[in-house]
Amino acid sequence: MNAAGMSQNRLLATLSEAEFARLSPHLELVCLAHGDVLYQCGGQLMHIYFPTTSIVSIQYELEDGGASEISSVGNEGLLGVSLFMGGATTPNRAVVHSAGYGYRLRASLLLDEFHRKGPLFDRLLRYTQALMTQMSQTAVCNSHHSTTQRLCRWLLQTLDHSNTSELAVTQEALGTILGVRREGVTEAARRLQVLGLISCRRGRIRVMTRIGLEQQVCECYEVMRKETARLMAPPIAPAVPAREWRLRSEAVSRRTGPRERRNPTAQDQDETASNDAQVKIVFTR
Repeated sequence: MNAAGMSQNRLLATLSEAEFARLSPHLELVCLAHGDVLYQCGGQLMHIYFPTTSIVSIQYELEDGGASEISSVGNEGLLGVSLFMGGATTPNRAVVHSAGYGYRLRASLLLDEFHRKGPLFDRLLRYTQALMTQMSQTAVCNSHHSTTQRLCRWLLQTLDHSNTSELAVTQEALGTILGVRREGVTEAARRLQVLGLISCRRGRIRVMTRIGLEQQVCECYEVMRKETARLMAPPIAPAVPAREWRLRSEAVSRRTGPRERRNPTAQDQDETASNDAQVKIVFTR
């Protein structure tokens, strides 16, 4: 893996030189096809994935076979946060819903790097908080907002992870993602088409105007976007300490070296210069 490839995933792009030297030889570029299941509910986490051009849906699966998306992961993060949060397994499954590429890393290697508590340690914890915000806000959105608003939210989130305005997704898959019946997705998509915001053809949705979607979406999208931007912002360099200034009336030694090493005559001259100094303040109009 080279430095150019790192920039395709925002977490990998923040690796320090030492972290990059340790992890880059083990990062493997893989093709993630639509529908690929990267891990199943209760499965052991053997690899961590850093998507670059792909988008992965994290879904909670019910006993009756139903499923609903609780979050999605794109080029802003990684798949498998439960590994370094203390769990070797996860209660949900991860399915690729937008084909593309990503980097794969053995779970044990990332865990070793996490325990070093270097710069990546802080970034992983911040990303985990952003992901938790997305999960909780998605639950609120699914309970209180219309299918049309939820579809707008999902489209905008997907655009944030993608470099194209055309998304490959079926209405059946959208029903699983949004937790609604296919008929509900069809009606919501029809309303957005009437408004001229999207165009649909078999298995694909093209966003015609992002601004229009932002006018129709609920507040949940903005909450997620702002919190993710805040938590994943590049670290700010520490400020340069302010220079210490002194009044001109303070005693200033005219000689170098500790005061106690000078002869009494030199000390008397310094005291005289200090006493003679005055602070002059001039007010101008």
